[in-house]
Amino acid sequence: MKIITEGDPRLRKISTTVKYIKNPRYKPFIKDLIRMMYEDDGIGIAAPQVGLNERIIIINTKDGPVPMINPEILKFSWRKEFGEEGCLSVPFKYGSVKRSKSIKAVYQNRDGVVIKIDAKGLLARVIQHEVDHLNGILFIDIAKNIKEKKA
Repeated sequence: MKIITEGDPRLRKISTTVKYIKNPRYKPFIKDLIRMMYEDDGIGIAAPQVGLNERIIIINTKDGPVPMINPEILKFSWRKEFGEEGCLSVPFKYGSVKRSKSIKAVYQNRDGVVIKIDAKGLLARVIQHEVDHLNGILFIDIAKNIKEKKA
């Protein structure tokens, strides 16, 4: 697996729902996705970023990586704020993105258990960013003041 970048049409596809979460192929896939996120210093990663258009994201939290399968944002706060974002699939570009300050979301864990979450701040921003990937949206589509920073 490798991270695909801007220009690859797979990043623009809407991802499909994971129907059978306990399929044995997902366990090593999620493990590899977590490894890739850490290797590339990401705070989140979505399955489409490695070419798999299925609704799986990983969020890096202070308590460790959280795989979210079939995540859905149920409610966006009306209060929004701008924050700088970058993306593993859009290397060296950063921009200011306006996002809801808090969200209510639901997802399934690796065992298929439904989990509801109230997220705010950076956690809410990362979930919104990664769910955008599942819908074929890149941060550069909605960012202002996009800048390039070389490695």
